[in-house]
Amino acid sequence: MTLKDRVRLLYEGRDTRATRFRYWLLAFDAVSIVFFLATAMLELSPWLLIADGVIALLILLDLLARVWIAPNRWRHIRQFYVMVDIVVILSLMAAPFIGQGLMMLRLLRALRLVHSYHLLRDLRRDWRFFRRHEDTVVSAVNLLVFIFAMTALVYVMRAQEPGLESYVDALYFTVATLTTTGFGDIAMTTTYGRLLAVVIMLVGVGLFLRLASAIFSPAKVRQKCEQCGLMRHDSDAIHCKHCGNEMKIETEGVG
Repeated sequence: MTLKDRVRLLYEGRDTRATRFRYWLLAFDAVSIVFFLATAMLELSPWLLIADGVIALLILLDLLARVWIAPNRWRHIRQFYVMVDIVVILSLMAAPFIGQGLMMLRLLRALRLVHSYHLLRDLRRDWRFFRRHEDTVVSAVNLLVFIFAMTALVYVMRAQEPGLESYVDALYFTVATLTTTGFGDIAMTTTYGRLLAVVIMLVGVGLFLRLASAIFSPAKVRQKCEQCGLMRHDSDAIHCKHCGNEMKIETEGVG
């Protein structure tokens, strides 16, 4: 077996070692996001630049490995999440020259959390909670990523906007705007600031409503119907509601 085959098995295999490897990647993604959030308000220092460089190197190695094993490399590079990784790497490498100005771009890497097909398959197989609440978990991740990315962008504009003095102020404004509460104690005064507030309201409300829908809608399970291909079914379904084909959904004794 060649080295390329071994790397492909780590990323796409179904054995215990491959699953463990993908969980380690998930843990690295989560830790890197927490690190980006924790250092968002800090001034650049030698240790912070070193940490940024190490994270950039690890993300780059992961990206190169994925591209190397991809059947169609150019098609793989054009995927949205690959482009996100490229943007994150560039923002980390540019930190010594532009400071923390593009820090909000780093938070976009959180979009990789629970969005990998193989990772989703592992989570569905290993975690009953995730199987039953997948839509809720994914929607919550999307909303949190949007909130913190917009918070970082608002924080960058603090020099031009009155009332924005800390990261907490930026988070407060973002959440108040997203929920359309609009207390008015902090308001954008520049053209770019007001346009950003419009984006937060339009996109954020949509993500919030999607999360609410996932929470209050009846739980669905994902299993492809062999007859018509429908993927979402009631957890206690015995027939596909689209074509009537008999379904064999694993319920683990719970209706």
